[in-house]
Amino acid sequence: MSGPCRRTRSMSDLQGEQLALVQPEPAPRARPGSGLARTSTSEDPFAEVVIDTPLAHLDRPFEYAVPEEMSHTAVPGVRVRVRFAGRDHDGFVLQRRAAPQHPGKLTSLRRVVSPEVVLTPHIHRVARAVADRYAGTLADVLRLAVPPRHAQAERSVGEPGTTERDPLPPGQVEDPWVSYPAGPALLRRLREGQGPWASVLALPGAAPRRGWEAGLASLVAATRASGRGSVVVLPDRRDVELLGSALDRLLGPGAHVQLTADQGPAARYRSWLSVLRGHHDIVIGTRAAAYAPVRDPGFFALWDDGDDLHQEPRTPYPHAREVLRCRAEDAGAGLVVAGYARTAEVGWWVRRGLMPSVLSPVAGVRAAAARVEVAGEGHEPGRDAAAGTARLPTQAWRAVRDGLTRGPVLVQVPRRGYVMGLSCERCRTRIRCPECHGPSEVSEHAGVAQCRWCGASLASLPCPECGSLGRRAGTAGEQRTAYELGRAFPQVPVRTSRGGQVLDAVDAQPAVVVATPGAEPVAAEGYAAVLLLDGWALLGRAGLDAPIEALRRWMGAAAQARPADAGGKVVLCGVPAHAALRPVEALLRWDSHWLVEAELDERQQTGLPPVARAAVASGDASAVREVAGHLEDHDHADPDLVGVTGPALEGADRARLVLRTMPSASSAVDADAELRRLVRAERARRSATKAAGRLSIRLDPPDLGA
Repeated sequence: MSGPCRRTRSMSDLQGEQLALVQPEPAPRARPGSGLARTSTSEDPFAEVVIDTPLAHLDRPFEYAVPEEMSHTAVPGVRVRVRFAGRDHDGFVLQRRAAPQHPGKLTSLRRVVSPEVVLTPHIHRVARAVADRYAGTLADVLRLAVPPRHAQAERSVGEPGTTERDPLPPGQVEDPWVSYPAGPALLRRLREGQGPWASVLALPGAAPRRGWEAGLASLVAATRASGRGSVVVLPDRRDVELLGSALDRLLGPGAHVQLTADQGPAARYRSWLSVLRGHHDIVIGTRAAAYAPVRDPGFFALWDDGDDLHQEPRTPYPHAREVLRCRAEDAGAGLVVAGYARTAEVGWWVRRGLMPSVLSPVAGVRAAAARVEVAGEGHEPGRDAAAGTARLPTQAWRAVRDGLTRGPVLVQVPRRGYVMGLSCERCRTRIRCPECHGPSEVSEHAGVAQCRWCGASLASLPCPECGSLGRRAGTAGEQRTAYELGRAFPQVPVRTSRGGQVLDAVDAQPAVVVATPGAEPVAAEGYAAVLLLDGWALLGRAGLDAPIEALRRWMGAAAQARPADAGGKVVLCGVPAHAALRPVEALLRWDSHWLVEAELDERQQTGLPPVARAAVASGDASAVREVAGHLEDHDHADPDLVGVTGPALEGADRARLVLRTMPSASSAVDADAELRRLVRAERARRSATKAAGRLSIRLDPPDLGA
């Protein structure tokens, strides 16, 4: 696939109001017969229903007769119960018809589950677009978009109404955007009812009321002033609470509603209904909130789109970024994707002109960022000769010691646990479980080598190459790191934060905080120092996006350090000389845009995502080989549009197959359509024939090379 010519932009072009924040043309509304129709009378005695079934070959609406007693309740958008293939299934009414498209006797609807119109026309169009984007089924996307019904919640939420809006406090909306030359234009266009798109690179630092949460709250408030609603999607509960506090300060308590997975079925459905019935027009939450049925949406935002929590783990595996893009296109609304670092996907949008880049000038970045150093770089010969190989060199140790005199110190560790990835002491062969081939580890409590997957003891397992029983420790996790730092600084409390045991915040008192990426607590006044340990572990990850992902995780921690003029310091440990490593140089420059542009240049030459689209079929080796054999027939795949690589074995009984649009294809649109057709056809064929073997086919996998 060949991308559009790259346009050179000056800093003034990107920063001024004339940067032309993109407002896409609203998608055409559904024509009669193509979407949800709001008419339902006894004169339309037939209904089109989408059935909740996982079978890909049944991805189409089915016609049913509407009994007279349901003529006024079986309206488009309600849940119904139907009979299909000898079983009762749930479904949604899409539209009513005066005559069936297929003559013959039709089965009648069994019952209307609830008179609540839970599937709005906008959400139906978006669900269809998302399903087409990922070659999935409409039923699978609707299962993600519409939460299960909770009858008691329906009775507890008030009748449909309108949202009361208080006047905005003067001055507070513009305050977080004073450092962004394009910020006033973005706010003005949202306030005037327009739909600008933008990719925002947030400033680092711990400036009160000027952080990323205050900036997003200002955009929401500007949209609300135009009489429209907003949806903001964030990675986890902590980010939701930070933004919720900023909205409470700006708009007052009760102006927004939260939608998160940890609310529970009843509470989540109650919040979702309050949005559907018009009691709230501002929704913030995790990835499920991307489908919130806000009335007249005018603004959608996504924070830190590179976080893997935005990736849906259920078929058809949509990313929240694509869901919000589809919604913004359909509603003609604004779309902002913000973060400390930029992903390759958003960088490709910027390069294609779908959205401009909104960022602060270099002087503003330098004033907000901490000083970044690479351990071992520039040390005097003979004084710290082991700095390049030591896990905690003298330079980093001094940064911790000095930082503790002023406040808390953050230490980011790439891995959780105690000691991960043991190897043979004699020949350095990796020790893996002979039963499940899982990696080895030493836990803090067990104290002996065991399998991380199945828990089997590996203490007496000889090396498969040389037979030695000696072990060499691999990567130290956050528990081992906390133990080592506790011994080095015995008078200072040491706290840990990791997935499943996340520490929300720490005060300004001196403390060592050891955290895994994404679990860093928020410091009240910022961290006096930040250590980024084991940089090689992130740079050495398997995957196409490893350099960009390493920079994103480093920036996420480094952004919480105090500015350089307040003594803030960031020390990166465990990497070679930075001259040959673009992610390290990008961290020193605090410029993720430069790294993404360099990556995209290479991917345009090689035809790799996101410049091209790819699909990965993985699972049982027999099932993958069956798919590969089926695709070899030229009647099924066009080799000029889609290339097939593999199958490649992943162990004894697993394999993977990669399908990728060809960079030499004459039309990128045709290649994309061909790839989606192949994926949809394979899914439908396997579901219709009940093919044996476990197999998953994912379009746009989160990391192609992992």
